Order: sequence, then structure tokens, then C-alpha cells
Amino acid sequence: MVSTWSGDRGASVTGVINLSFAVCILCKLMKLSRMAIFTRSRSTVSRKPNESMRLIVTIFVGVVFGFLVGLSFPTCLLTKFNRSSDVLTTIDFQYTEYTSPSLSSPTSVQHSLGNNRSSANATSNKIWVPSNPRGAERLPPGIVRAESDLYLRRLWGDPNEDLTSTPKYLVTFTVGYNQRKNIDAAVKKFSGNFTILLFHYDGRTTEWDEFEWSKEAIHVSVRRQTKWWFAKRFLHPDIVAPYDYIFIWDEDLGVEHFDAEKYIELVRKHGLEISQPGLEPKKWLTWQMTRRRGDHEVHKVTEEKPGRCDHPHVPPCAAFVEIMAPVFSRDAWRCVWHMIQNDLVHGWGLDFALRKCVEPAHEKIGVVDVQWIVHQSVPSLGNQGESKDGKAPWEGVRERCQNEWALFQTRFTRAEKAYFKSLNQTSHSL
Repeated sequence: MVSTWSGDRGASVTGVINLSFAVCILCKLMKLSRMAIFTRSRSTVSRKPNESMRLIVTIFVGVVFGFLVGLSFPTCLLTKFNRSSDVLTTIDFQYTEYTSPSLSSPTSVQHSLGNNRSSANATSNKIWVPSNPRGAERLPPGIVRAESDLYLRRLWGDPNEDLTSTPKYLVTFTVGYNQRKNIDAAVKKFSGNFTILLFHYDGRTTEWDEFEWSKEAIHVSVRRQTKWWFAKRFLHPDIVAPYDYIFIWDEDLGVEHFDAEKYIELVRKHGLEISQPGLEPKKWLTWQMTRRRGDHEVHKVTEEKPGRCDHPHVPPCAAFVEIMAPVFSRDAWRCVWHMIQNDLVHGWGLDFALRKCVEPAHEKIGVVDVQWIVHQSVPSLGNQGESKDGKAPWEGVRERCQNEWALFQTRFTRAEKAYFKSLNQTSHSL
């Protein structure tokens, strides 16, 4: 850092200037006295002794006065100059610190003078941290924030005092306004430990303010999109990293027999990374695995119709939950998010592949029986489709769901084959 006059150094400089100032005045007075003596010597009147004494006293007083003036005036001047230098030095430091590192910067000056380095070495003092996230290599690690959150912040006050609480869990619903009463009942089953996030597929958001909780919820609105489209774009793992568990639920779920806090307790107790509540057994169900069992807290395996399961530890006999009401741990969601395809928005087939994200899957994927829900099967999203070729809107939506399932399965199979093929080629080349 550029130094300023201060302490002993400042005092010594001030003393030199004071002395110089006094000597100048003394020289002037002596010159004037010589001139006066020379003039009087040419006079016919002889000089008296008292006149010589008066001249000496005058010279002495002048020297003392000059010294005192030099002692006070330059010190004040230097003090003001020093303060101005401090301000200029601060401004210069702040500017050079955030521009390219050159010899004018404090760090480069220190290196150049202290270590006798060349200017070329000084200008190469740049930040490059390969271990930083991609694109942030030029930043010092201490300023990098690779993760974010969904916590709401104030527009005023100290940022450190913004958050009175930090919810540990996240629940999302993909909703239309017509299902507001059902969603109101569902939200009330989730405590203050949950952040509430609504994905709106019908464009209606402000109407939800009739519910007090809605004013603290997060609303994302894009017309005619599915929950997996929303999840892929707004639930990046680095955004939801603060949450231990993420609920990604449909809007048509009855939750009379569900308690979110107790559900989390059971998930932790049984070590489930991917789970769902059991479904009401009196309803028609596609898969036996999701049916609630009255004699279990949690179940992880089931028996299916003949021919459905190639192995007792693979879907749909084990390691399987449906996509209507899944719950993911933070780590499991990081894997699942990367598996979701950008263009396959319905998520069909995803439930059969979830097992790829945990190991062993038949132990870490399960259904919580004592906290159960009812699937009301409201075809609200199907009605968001369009009629084409004489088909009803819901028919077009259902057809695309089935096509996406086949596409996803094909992509996954090809990706796995390509991976193992590359491993074999690598092993042969070695």
C-alpha cells in the first residue's frame, strides 16, 4: 500500500522544513543588516554603541519569530496534505484492486520491490481455480456461491436478519385454480418446516391470495405445462440444496389421513431415499406396489401379476413408486433431475428408472403405509390439450404420455448400451 507521511517520519520532514524556513528569514535579516551597516559607514555620522546593540537584538528577535512561524505554518499545511493523500490513496487502491493486476496495484508493487520480480511476472498474477464450478474459474473461491435457495428475502434491512426461519423441506404442487380447495386442504397438512411452491398451468395466480398461506408461498406460472416440465426448469439440485426432502405432487390428492412431519420421521427411520404415501386400497390401482397395507409402517416389495416382474427386486415388484406423489431425498433428487428429459414432459416411464439413482434400490425405495393418501383422478391436465383429428383433448394428451414412455425407455436402453460398449473398447485398447 502507498505510504503517507506519519509518525516519526512526518515529524522529521516537518522539522527540516521549519529549520529551512527559519534560516531563510535569518539570511534575509542579515542581508538587510549588512546593507544598513554599509549605508551607515558611508555616512558622516559615526555609529553609536547602542545602535549596534539595537541591530543585534532586532536580528535575534527576527530569527526567533521566523523559527516560530516555520514551526506552526508548515505543520498545518503538511497535515492537510497528508489527509488529502490518504483519500487519494484509498481511491487509487479501490480502483487498481478491481482492474488488471499491474505494477500500479499494491500487490504488484509489493512483489516487484520486495522480491525484485520483473513486470512480466507481476502482470501474470491472475486468478484461475480449476476446482471452481464451470465458468467461475476466474473468481476467488471465497466469493463463489454455487448453490442457491428459495427462501424469500426482504427489500430492506440487514441481509443477515432476513430469515426468521429456514424450512428444511420443500413441497410443490402443479395446480389449476379449479382445484384450489383441494390444494388448500393439502397445504394445511404441511407445517412451517416446509416451503410451499405452486406451479400454475392455467395462468391464474393472484386469485390464490384468498388463502393466507398463499401470500407466503412461491408461485411460478406457465400455461399448459406439466409438473416435470416445471421441475426440470425450476428445481435444479443447486437451487433446492437446502432442503432435506422434496415433495413433487399432483393436485388431485386427498390428504385426510396424511401428516407430513410424521411421514418424514418414518422415511428417516426406514432409510428411504425415494418414497411415496400408500394409496387407498379401495380404489382401482395400476400397480400393487403402491397399495397401502394395513399391517405395515412401510413396505418395499410386493407381489404382482405373473409376468410383470423379471426379478423380485426390480420394478414394479420392488424399487418402485409412482410419479403422482413421489418424495425425494436431496441426494436422490440430484440424480433424478439429471435423468429427466427436456422434451418428455409427462414423466411416464420415469418411475421405472428411479432405481438407477439409489443403491441398493430395493432397500432405499418404498411406500409409507401408515401415512396414506387418496388419488382422486381428476383429469384437469388432460383438459389442457387440444382436439386434433377428431380426438378429444384428453385423448391427445394420453397418447403423448404413452409415446413418451416408449421414447424414454428406448433412450435409456441405448445410453446404457453405449456406455458399456465404450468400456469394453477401452479395456481392449489397454
